[in-house]
Amino acid sequence: MDEAILLKKLRWRCRRGMRELDQLFEHYLDREWATAPAEEREVFLFLLDCEDDKLWRWFMGYEACPHAHAVPLLDRIRTLKA
Repeated sequence: MDEAILLKKLRWRCRRGMRELDQLFEHYLDREWATAPAEEREVFLFLLDCEDDKLWRWFMGYEACPHAHAVPLLDRIRTLKA
């Protein structure tokens, strides 16, 4: 798939219905996606498939993410500057 088309599809998937989650995912997409290794991209796609309420609790630290492979990326996305 063409990278430009993929980015458009991912940007649409980053729209979560919760502004804070939208911004977290879009910051990662804009700043990190292009240089991310394949394994990290897979984790990002995994996170996009998760439910918003769970994502919110994981990002805010209200609940620990049970998926150990996703924790480093969650932490990194959380610390990206706006």
